[in-house]
Amino acid sequence: MTVTEATPVTVSDRAAKRIAAILSKEPAGAMLRVAVEGGGCSGFQYKFDIVTDREDDDLILDADGYSVLVDSVSVDYMAGSVIDFSDELIGAAFKIENPNATAACGCGTSFSL
Repeated sequence: MTVTEATPVTVSDRAAKRIAAILSKEPAGAMLRVAVEGGGCSGFQYKFDIVTDREDDDLILDADGYSVLVDSVSVDYMAGSVIDFSDELIGAAFKIENPNATAACGCGTSFSL
């Protein structure tokens, strides 16, 4: 994982390994896009998509040689966040550790500010 101190969002080593495993099975040039959308039981929710195009103002994070994109609007909601991956007995999922969230739902996919 390569990030600079100025990067407002980071990718944990566990998440980077999982992202690399997923994207290695996709066509060349595939990237993971992480976005914040309105909705979910707490007001906002995270959305994960595999894409092949990026926008000029996307934040680009490196995850074991693969790209993770965060759009410029979502970066504001995710400032200081860590994209992590949890593989527990009850299930495996990406988790966003967001210091800006004041509340989150039980499943961890939605939050409020």
